[in-house]
Amino acid sequence: MMRDRISIGFMPLLDSACLVAAAECGFAAHEGIELALARETSWANIRDRTLIGHFDAAHMLGPMTLASTLGIGHVRVPLIAPCALGFGGNAITVSVALWEELAVAGAGATGDPRRCGAALRDVIAQRAGAGREALTLGMVYPFSSHNYELRYWLAASGIDPDRDVRLVVIPPPFLVDAMRAGQIDGFCVGEPWNSLAVRVGAGVIAAPTAAIWAESGEKVLGCRRDWAERNPAKLAALIRAVYRAAVWCGDPRNHAELARLLAEPRHVGCPAELLRPALANRLSLLPGAEARAFEGFFATAGRHATFPFTSHALWFYSQMVRWRQIEPTDENGAAARETYRPDLYRSALAPFKIELPSADGREEHFFDGGRFDPHALETSGRLPG
Repeated sequence: MMRDRISIGFMPLLDSACLVAAAECGFAAHEGIELALARETSWANIRDRTLIGHFDAAHMLGPMTLASTLGIGHVRVPLIAPCALGFGGNAITVSVALWEELAVAGAGATGDPRRCGAALRDVIAQRAGAGREALTLGMVYPFSSHNYELRYWLAASGIDPDRDVRLVVIPPPFLVDAMRAGQIDGFCVGEPWNSLAVRVGAGVIAAPTAAIWAESGEKVLGCRRDWAERNPAKLAALIRAVYRAAVWCGDPRNHAELARLLAEPRHVGCPAELLRPALANRLSLLPGAEARAFEGFFATAGRHATFPFTSHALWFYSQMVRWRQIEPTDENGAAARETYRPDLYRSALAPFKIELPSADGREEHFFDGGRFDPHALETSGRLPG
């Protein structure tokens, strides 16, 4: 039987799991489509190849879809996110040398963002007083959950991310090498690159970002809006395949097989034993330490993990405004909200007759007690308060 072919770009990250499983485990074929996966090395490549039509869809940073739609940081091409690829999966890792300073300042190897943030604030103050250069922290893309989670954590800890540290962009596969070379003091990235830094003795995981933002918005299935409008049936089939794959990926009985698939060089290309703990919400924080549980670290299934919550899109937009990447206007707020498309998700999954969220957005919760209510943005396009 002839199947509709869909080309999809992806990055070598744990949260490409749903796309890999959809292609390799028969979920796409069941929906009458064939997924042609193409491994990329940078988010800029994912963006560019999607915008010019090399990819029909892609494993994409949620905020990237907003930035392209709003025309910030690059050309303006409307993108949509009709499906999420899970919650969480990121962590903040620091070099062993920086960790030694943080430990003296009371960080504690617990993954607690409060303790680590307070210790980092003190270390930065001590370094500034001694005339030492500012710390350099890496993140994967200016319009990414990693950038905004890192900035939120720093700011909530009393650290100005634009004055007290230096933030630089480095593609995920190169962050560990940059740390080993002494070019950066820490980074925020998705798995397995945090665990690899720990495995090779280059870094210590300071905090999983799920401890900063519970059930955080992360990667999405992204595509050009005009492609979606021309191919509604093909997109619906893709959403269903990803959903089926996400349920399979979320079942612990499948983690060994999933880790084996992801470990292949054409996919993530890291050893399966390095990938499997995070699939079970476990991380080794220190070199040589046993993996410990971090509930909710990464999820592809349960609690509507693949639903494209508009509150995720609107929080990303609020951070774009906060960090002066864009001006807050009614038009920009509306465009940001409309980039995430729960209507397409609901329509595609209607045949499954599964329970879906009663609302398109929800209140988002953060480690410092902060709450984000998207209602004001949804009604006016402007930031709350």
